[in-house]
Amino acid sequence: MPPDERVVKEPELAPLIGPGHTYGSVTDKVSSIVLSAKPPRAWLVGFGVAFLLVMILFYAIAWVLIKGVGIWGIKIPVGWGFAIVNFVWWIGIGHAGTLISAILLLVHQQWRTSINRFAEAMTLFAVSCAGMFPLLHLGRPGFFYWLFPYPSTMGVWPQFRSPLVWDVFAVSTYATVSLLFWYVGLIPDLATLRDRGGHPLARKVYGVLALGWRGSAMHWRRYKDAYLLLAGLATPLVVSVHSVVSFDFTVAIVPGWHSTIFPPYFVAGAIFSGFAMVLTLVIPLRAVYHMEDFITARHLDLMAQVMLATGLIVAYGYMMELLMAWYSGNQIEWFTQMNRMFGPYAWVFWGVVACNVAAPQALWFTRVRANVPVLFVLSLIVNLGMWLERFMIIVGGLSRDFMPSAWRMYSPTIWDWALLFGSIGLFLALLFLFVRVLPAISIFELREMVHRPVSERG
Repeated sequence: MPPDERVVKEPELAPLIGPGHTYGSVTDKVSSIVLSAKPPRAWLVGFGVAFLLVMILFYAIAWVLIKGVGIWGIKIPVGWGFAIVNFVWWIGIGHAGTLISAILLLVHQQWRTSINRFAEAMTLFAVSCAGMFPLLHLGRPGFFYWLFPYPSTMGVWPQFRSPLVWDVFAVSTYATVSLLFWYVGLIPDLATLRDRGGHPLARKVYGVLALGWRGSAMHWRRYKDAYLLLAGLATPLVVSVHSVVSFDFTVAIVPGWHSTIFPPYFVAGAIFSGFAMVLTLVIPLRAVYHMEDFITARHLDLMAQVMLATGLIVAYGYMMELLMAWYSGNQIEWFTQMNRMFGPYAWVFWGVVACNVAAPQALWFTRVRANVPVLFVLSLIVNLGMWLERFMIIVGGLSRDFMPSAWRMYSPTIWDWALLFGSIGLFLALLFLFVRVLPAISIFELREMVHRPVSERG
């Protein structure tokens, strides 16, 4: 049997693209998702549910702007509630896109080809969802521009010692570089859609977005240089952005926050939750659009392995946090850890342990990684666990401070829940629209894979 026709059952040995595909078949299959006249029924149902959640989000935002943040459950001492929990959670989810696209490109990992475009879009939409929560939390969101060093008449500059200002610069830089990296990678595929589009308006729109791409040698050379340069710029952001977000907590003297372990711990957790979200979204995508030849079992297996590795780092962070609280002899830090495990929010701590430590251990087994429904459920569990972890850190730390007389429980209101589920709806709605109007898989990179020997395809 020729090498190209061999069938390999083990996911770790399976090729990165199904056999029998040609240059034309790859282009036809991926572009047909965008250029087809009618989307599948699953897309219509999913977008309808997401649109309903977006309407709830808009209503909740309007009510916050009218009434103020007092409609949330935040009260002294818990001044940070769901808004900051959601912010940190969404920023973490956006990390996988940059990791898959930039770092795996620089280290020449071919398995990024089928998922990088989708992950990059996921990054942009997650950052968009994250960015609105600090603005709403300001209380006076109309003055958000005070956080930027604009040339004001009074010469007043932002307080650069404030972590809020650090977040503004870190997240805006991350969003800008990610947007440029995503758009530059789209240009060759936009030209393909321009050439194959049936409707004149579609051809005109894709033609404008393709920036005059003709596929000449000069275009390809400049494209490769720009893409590699942006990958180099995006790579440090994977480490820096969530490290800066962790400084929101580490620079404070709140028990359980003031720790040097937070930056690497937050970065590992961000990649952990990001890959979980990629799996959560990729698995339904490949099923609805029958993309099993392009998003193969090996892709899912490798993503599950990364999720397992980062999950172990997160578990190590939990253990070190507990060990250092005991070893330091600091009674307040030790009380904070005991309060997490046995206090009023103990159910959150043990939920985090179950979701982020216990459940991912199933990924050690090849059968689990090869079982797509189980993998999908595990990714959902990890997403839940990472949200609970942020809740544990923020709310758990603030509700039990130095002064027992100031202790108070936090109770989210219906508006807190509306913003959380509404942001999920916004994220999903943007992804549904992306899949409908732009290629969710890189066409030109898949075509490059077709002409490579099997040994180079993975």
